[in-house]
Amino acid sequence: MSLTRPFCAAAATAFAFATLPSVNAEPAVAQGSASDLGVMSIQLKDIVKPQVGIQGQTQAAGTPNQAGLGGFLPLVVGSNSVFFADVLANANFADINNSSSIINTTVAGTTISTSSRLGYRWLNGDRSWMYGLNAGYDTRPMSTGPADTGIPVYASRTAFFQQAAVNAEAVSDKWRFNAYGLIPTGEVDQQLNSVYKGGVLTTVGLDAGYNVTPSLLASLGGYYQNGDVDDDGNPEVDNVGILGRLAYAINNEVSIGANLSYDDSFDTRFSADIKWRFNTNGGPGKETPKSNAAVSALTSTPSYRDVRVHDICGTGACVIGVAVGQGIATLIKLALIK
Repeated sequence: MSLTRPFCAAAATAFAFATLPSVNAEPAVAQGSASDLGVMSIQLKDIVKPQVGIQGQTQAAGTPNQAGLGGFLPLVVGSNSVFFADVLANANFADINNSSSIINTTVAGTTISTSSRLGYRWLNGDRSWMYGLNAGYDTRPMSTGPADTGIPVYASRTAFFQQAAVNAEAVSDKWRFNAYGLIPTGEVDQQLNSVYKGGVLTTVGLDAGYNVTPSLLASLGGYYQNGDVDDDGNPEVDNVGILGRLAYAINNEVSIGANLSYDDSFDTRFSADIKWRFNTNGGPGKETPKSNAAVSALTSTPSYRDVRVHDICGTGACVIGVAVGQGIATLIKLALIK
């Protein structure tokens, strides 16, 4: 399938977002109007500072267990806007309990994935809404181990997957909207071992979130995914899914989250994550000027940075192995009946 349709969809959604009321990219740390908080008198250069920190998450639908370092760098801070860069590097670890995160083949550790974003964020007139656009490039080397299907595999190799990404966001005191597109680049489909091959998924999605409390954000979204072609060139994955998330801000620097997704390819997947980031001017715990959710969102970490991979049978041996396995299961069932 051509990437034009999902890419254009992501671009159109991003454009539409510029007119929507914005949502908080992080759970709000303060409530109230702009006048109540005095945000109009805040100099953004006092708020928008370089940040560093760590992040980690468990495996999910096509993504690995990982932990690493990240950083936010404001390149140009204006009176009501910021042009920024945000980079991540994560160590990817093996799948848990021989349960594959990419459907059939277990992911082995350890490889290093990277993610980079350049973006522009701005506030509306009374600083009650933040709007943003960002784009970037992500990489994921991926090593694999045994198959969790019981089919013997050998000649495993480390594949290298890549994607381009676009994102549009809108943040207010109560709401968050986030539209994104993940577009595979380079060699999209690669042989992982003697039986299976894997491919990067094109993913286009939209999330809407609401701050239940100043610290608790609940969001619900939908996504379309496509990719991982079979030997005839037909997409093995071509469906939509839903994603729910709860995020809790423990304080201004540390947040945790839980995610639950469902689609026809990965079925139900649960994951959890944690993030700790702090301003570099004085280190952790340094008090920053009081602001509102929109202003705080100027330095938030862009989301959807993972290269999502799905694997399928890549050789005739896979089909034969599945048939043999089903035959053995049938014989055992007949023997038990007798």
